[in-house]
Amino acid sequence: METIFSKIVKGDIPSHKVYEDDNFLAFLDIAPLKKGHTLVIPKRTEDYLFDLDDSELAEMMIVSKKVAKAIKKVFPCEKVGVAVLGLEVPHAHIHLVPLESEQDINFANPKLQLSQEEMADIAAKLQAQV
Repeated sequence: METIFSKIVKGDIPSHKVYEDDNFLAFLDIAPLKKGHTLVIPKRTEDYLFDLDDSELAEMMIVSKKVAKAIKKVFPCEKVGVAVLGLEVPHAHIHLVPLESEQDINFANPKLQLSQEEMADIAAKLQAQV
């Protein structure tokens, strides 16, 4: 099954990449809750996070940890929140969101509208820290 995320992996849809290796990709959310809101995905399409095999899930969490540390350096915050919803896109993904309060990761909050230049600048700052 092809998803918007698999199209991003193939390069058919542009993204603001933060991290990439052979198996995983991290890129900025196009409708972020906060500046630095990043998605981590496996390059292999799998709908449900917990259908990933154990080693793949563990590796995905290690990638998420690297990216979260970069987010915290670039966007000083109390913590980086982790959310797994998985209903909007049928491709396993982890949301990483800089937090000052629990309300910062409320997906009912209005989303930020950032320019392409601002997104590119954020991605470059995060890439430099991963």
